[in-house]
Amino acid sequence: MNALQKKWYERIPHAVTILFIIIIIVTVLTYLLPAGSYEREIIDGRQRVISGSYKVMPSSPVGLLGMFKSIPLGFEAAANIIFIVLAGSIMFGMMEKSKAVENSIGTLVRKLGQEKKYFIVVLMTFVFGALGVAVGYENNIAMVPIAAVLSLALGGDLILAAGISVGAMTVGFGLSPINPYTVGTGHNIAELPMFSGAGLRSILCFTGLALMAFYNVRYLRKILNDPSKGMGHGLDESGIALSKPIQEYRMDGKSWMVLGIFLAGLVVMIYGVFNHHWYINELSAIFLMVALATAIVSRLNPTTVSETVLKSIAIAAPGAFMVGYATSIKVLMEMGNIGDTISYNLAEILQGFSLYGSAIGMSISQCLINLFIPSGSGQALATLPVMIPLGEVLGLTRQTTILAFQIGDGVTNLVNPTLGGLIAMLSMCRVPLDRWLRFILPMVGLILVISWVVLIVAVAIGYS
Repeated sequence: MNALQKKWYERIPHAVTILFIIIIIVTVLTYLLPAGSYEREIIDGRQRVISGSYKVMPSSPVGLLGMFKSIPLGFEAAANIIFIVLAGSIMFGMMEKSKAVENSIGTLVRKLGQEKKYFIVVLMTFVFGALGVAVGYENNIAMVPIAAVLSLALGGDLILAAGISVGAMTVGFGLSPINPYTVGTGHNIAELPMFSGAGLRSILCFTGLALMAFYNVRYLRKILNDPSKGMGHGLDESGIALSKPIQEYRMDGKSWMVLGIFLAGLVVMIYGVFNHHWYINELSAIFLMVALATAIVSRLNPTTVSETVLKSIAIAAPGAFMVGYATSIKVLMEMGNIGDTISYNLAEILQGFSLYGSAIGMSISQCLINLFIPSGSGQALATLPVMIPLGEVLGLTRQTTILAFQIGDGVTNLVNPTLGGLIAMLSMCRVPLDRWLRFILPMVGLILVISWVVLIVAVAIGYS
């Protein structure tokens, strides 16, 4: 098939190429855009932009050496996320060596029945979505490989596994009515009751997850009818696919013990996240503890444990590399001091829009800003102090402005190559970014359209 005959999604470059193109573009922008910054103040221990304080500063364009220097600096900045990818892979590798995950998934599918495969896909999409809503994003990285085993057991592929887990968790987290990083930070800035207006957000979140479930079922049905239409051909399924017929799977004592250790680890992590504000490094430590406990219970000898660790790291290495590589874009923005400039100019453009157009335009502007500031709370602290007063001038309620921000940030997280958490979780499914983009882009468009309809309703009802 020559270049002219290729379908649109087959023209998407490799993820390494995509990110390098973005690195070049950002470097060029440091020459084209004026450097500038807002003044910031510390409120409740967090740095926040002072509205109306934007000032142009001396330009600081990034040269060729600086562009390439941003790459190792990106790895340095993302060290904790890179390590949690490795730690999660080590934990899953040890559980895979014990056969506990394979036995658990095989037994589940045997008891529910292969004929209920579509129901299982819908159920697990909502389960992973609920984890995104209630627990967080990177906090759920250890759950992703389970979807990989489940998908292959149902006759799917690793792309479907990413849809069930990464897709659902990203939608759930991005549109969560109780997201502390976006909605919570936004309500704090806007001085609104925490997580107020949850009804409309809950409807949007449920609708997004229902669409994701439908999309996953549709994909599974397509590849079961014609395997050649799948996008997972050639991906590494070693150690993930079931090794025997479904009818032969049973849970033995060792599998129950390993599963218990894993669940206990999840309980400890959730407790730590909500009660002691644990984050990446603490979760990595729990992953390693679960891996060690699994090795002890499985009576693996030191040589087998060492070999399993190195094999797991080798499998996770490409994804870990991509996390640091993507973070270099954020570093470049900081080196060139153009992040605030982009936010300021997008806000200026919105002032010429109609009421409904300004709400949609605000959401689209957040989609663009999300590429350069992938952190939800960071983006909220950098843009909402500017957008909220602007929204009020345009006639939008504060709640509507925060909803527009949440949609722009949350939905585009599905395709954001600079979001370390997305890259990390895709690596746990062994799915490269370019394959993921081919799969998920139509879904992103659909969810954005639905989200904008909800946003128009919010403007019409004076959502508050």
